[in-house]
Amino acid sequence: MELQNTVKEALNALYHHPDDGVHLQADRWLQDFQRTLDAWQVADNLLHDATSNLETLIFCSQTLRSKVQRDFEELPSEAFHPLRDSLNNLLRKFHKGPPKVRTQISIAVAALAVHVSAEDWGDGGIVKWLHEEMNLHPEFIPGFLELLTVLPEEVSNYKIAARPERRRQFEKELTSQMEIALNILTACLNINELKEQVLEAFASWLRLKHGIPGSVLASHPLVLTALSSLNSELLSEAAVNVISELIHYTAAGSSGGVSVQMPLIQVLVPQVMNLKGQLRDSSKDEEDVKAITRLFSDMGDSYVELIATGSDESMLIVHALLEVASHPEYYIASMTFNFWHSLQVNLTRWESYISFVNESSIEAERNRRLEVFRPAYESLVSIVSSRIQYPQDYQDLSYEDLKEFKQTRYAVADVLIDAASVLGGDATLRILYMKLDEAAACCHNEQSEWHPAEAALFGIRAISTYVSTVEAEVMPKVMDRLLKLPQHPQLLQTVCLTIGAYSKWLDVASSGPSILPSVLHILMSGMGISDSAAAAAVAFRQICDDCRLKLSGCLDGLFHTYHGAVNGEGSFKVSADDSLHLVEALSKVITELPPDHAKRALEALCLPVVTPLQEVVRQGPDTLNSKPARDLTVHIDRFGYIFRYVKHAEAVADAIQRLWPIFKAIFDIRAWDMQTMESLCRACKYAVRTSGRYMEFTIGAMLEEIQGLYQQHHQPCFLYLSSEVIKIFGSDPYCANYLKSLIEALFMHTTHLLTSIQEFTARPDIADDCFLLASRCIRYCPQLFIPSAVFPSLVDCSLIGITVQHREASKSILTFLSDIFDLANSAEGKQYLPIRNSVIIPRGSSITRILIASLTGALPSSRRELVTYTLLSLSRAYGQQSVVWAKESVSLIPLTAVTEVERSRFLKALSDAVSGADDNALSVPIEDLSDVCRRNRTVMEIVQQSLRPLELSIAPVS
Repeated sequence: MELQNTVKEALNALYHHPDDGVHLQADRWLQDFQRTLDAWQVADNLLHDATSNLETLIFCSQTLRSKVQRDFEELPSEAFHPLRDSLNNLLRKFHKGPPKVRTQISIAVAALAVHVSAEDWGDGGIVKWLHEEMNLHPEFIPGFLELLTVLPEEVSNYKIAARPERRRQFEKELTSQMEIALNILTACLNINELKEQVLEAFASWLRLKHGIPGSVLASHPLVLTALSSLNSELLSEAAVNVISELIHYTAAGSSGGVSVQMPLIQVLVPQVMNLKGQLRDSSKDEEDVKAITRLFSDMGDSYVELIATGSDESMLIVHALLEVASHPEYYIASMTFNFWHSLQVNLTRWESYISFVNESSIEAERNRRLEVFRPAYESLVSIVSSRIQYPQDYQDLSYEDLKEFKQTRYAVADVLIDAASVLGGDATLRILYMKLDEAAACCHNEQSEWHPAEAALFGIRAISTYVSTVEAEVMPKVMDRLLKLPQHPQLLQTVCLTIGAYSKWLDVASSGPSILPSVLHILMSGMGISDSAAAAAVAFRQICDDCRLKLSGCLDGLFHTYHGAVNGEGSFKVSADDSLHLVEALSKVITELPPDHAKRALEALCLPVVTPLQEVVRQGPDTLNSKPARDLTVHIDRFGYIFRYVKHAEAVADAIQRLWPIFKAIFDIRAWDMQTMESLCRACKYAVRTSGRYMEFTIGAMLEEIQGLYQQHHQPCFLYLSSEVIKIFGSDPYCANYLKSLIEALFMHTTHLLTSIQEFTARPDIADDCFLLASRCIRYCPQLFIPSAVFPSLVDCSLIGITVQHREASKSILTFLSDIFDLANSAEGKQYLPIRNSVIIPRGSSITRILIASLTGALPSSRRELVTYTLLSLSRAYGQQSVVWAKESVSLIPLTAVTEVERSRFLKALSDAVSGADDNALSVPIEDLSDVCRRNRTVMEIVQQSLRPLELSIAPVS
């Protein structure tokens, strides 16, 4: 009684006390209380207490539901029947509400049924038990109906701490009793006020996708009631839910699929088609129209393979969906977009025609279908393209409204791409050009109505990759039109992006040489207006990329633009970030030059970038040290782009050699600054990647620099720069000595930094880059790394950090370990197996224990796939020895957490892996062990305390 009163007082404080601090304290106390064993009895007592108020009833029903879901194993086995009887009494007590309380009690009973097998439940399982209860106590049917509704939903409720095998059994039990459930619901149809609840329960059971033949369902009273209720104001929502589930049911593989369910489909489709007239009924509420649209969309999505055959019946559905697509409300029209995509995929992919005997018949059928659907997709293009026009008041739109409008445009662009896939890009272009031509005729100056022209261009840009590069009928007209459009900022932005999207066409088109200067002039104009500068820079990059051969003779003009944008000269308003597009553009044009010309052009490209850095370095260490990082990285990032995109290895190597004194000065003075170091290391990485072995004169000095600086400043980027060097030079015998010195120094220092899981958590970037580097060493220079003295230390370090919660760091560590275990998969790696085994075998038991701990809760379940792969790699590398290690580990877990059967299945999976079984075949028992150990907090704590993943070695349990 005392605890019950405390709960009431805490709830009163939570909901009614004026002090927020008291609220917080009460909330914490109530959460802690819910985890106690006493919560069972207290919640049950208060629910049966007639004096409990609504707040108490809601809290206690939630507590009892949560306890049954998560903590059922706390109770002794003999507690089941009293608990079931108490919940049954509560279900009767609250059969008329409050609804929130009744729902929680219903879920609690359903969760109890998930935990307890049909045999242990008695009375033939919960559905038969429920049938008996409803017969004995018809006055409580509303409460029992809610339980019948939530039962199938609990099959996929992973909040319930049931063992995986038991969850699968529960689903089988329900599907075996589906006929009884439907009989109960059919009997309840006689009670008019319960029809809506009956239909919702029927929809819930249909989600199990159990294979009841279509011929049975086609004439079933529940189905006929749902169909007849589609026009009922009171029941239409529940009826729509049922019909929607029936449509999904008929298409589900587990129900036998479309062919088996055809009798039901032949009943459903005409009934849904009869609703078509309501789409345009102005008296209909928008929610009603949305519900009807949902049925048409479900029908299209589920029967898309049937519709794709192009029969007369299927075209009726297509025309209905076109009508939906033309609905003035976007959120209704967009419900069809997925159908148009699925239909396009079905019409165009080769796999849709495999039933035809040969290529000629496949091609003939494909062309027939495309022709059948051509008018529908042509209409679709006209319908949806009207939705991408900027509203007149777009400048007054809120951030959220503008974001929503842009998402609408992207969605419509996807539909246009689907249409272009069916019609062909050139045909789609002709439709969209008509809109552009009409709009451009009314668009003479910046004060003109520019919105329709911009929308038409947006559509034309969206389908650019589908338009032939040799299209000569419409594209010249498009280019002529857009060159003459007024330079309104929003319109100019889309003009620039459209020019960039058609850069390949500009390169191939016969008018290319003459039109390019005009196009570039437009882009220059775009770079002079803030709103369009970014788009113009992107388009400039695309033009220079695809038309580089034509532009390689126009370098002077390109350099003029480049200097203006990079230095911020003249009217250019290109931001520092967007200027990188111009750096990339010039770099790609220079790539096409002969080596001598390229070298001179590269010097000119570097000049405006290096000059400000030279000036800072010249002013001395104090100035360099005090500069904001952005003042340096804006220039260094440009070097990164130059080294990445100028594909002249020798010229880049010469450039980096000349620039090295400046880079070294920045390394020496700014090594403490992560932002600058990351930018500089990225530039060096691209230089190494592009130059390769031409960089041999600079590489030694660079490695010496980062080796020394890493030990002082611990910048992770020094490690990833080293990774790139290892990839290029790892197998070069001339570099062996200083590479060996480098990796030993870097790894030794890192192992001294990462000595505990706390250090891994505090320095995840170092851990990530360190083990990425280690994996690179295994692949590119095992001869330097595996025999080294640092290899065993790094393995020990990896074991400390496996369970770090940082996703990328954990992934790098697990990949490093699996690379070690997979060493025998490469011919070169086999020679190092004795060294590997001398390191791994003494640690095998600990490695296995920590991996199993990671699988069972030490790491999030999202990392289970990678942990499983690492564990299976270990098993394949060490055979039955690894199974012995695994047996030692799982034997540490108490039988209360994992049964002997679950252990045996897991160990058999590992043993099968040793025998060469496919990974997919092993996934279920491994996932089951993971799930069973994570089923609730208490079990997970027991498992982790048993496996102790943070201890590298533990004494065996006697």
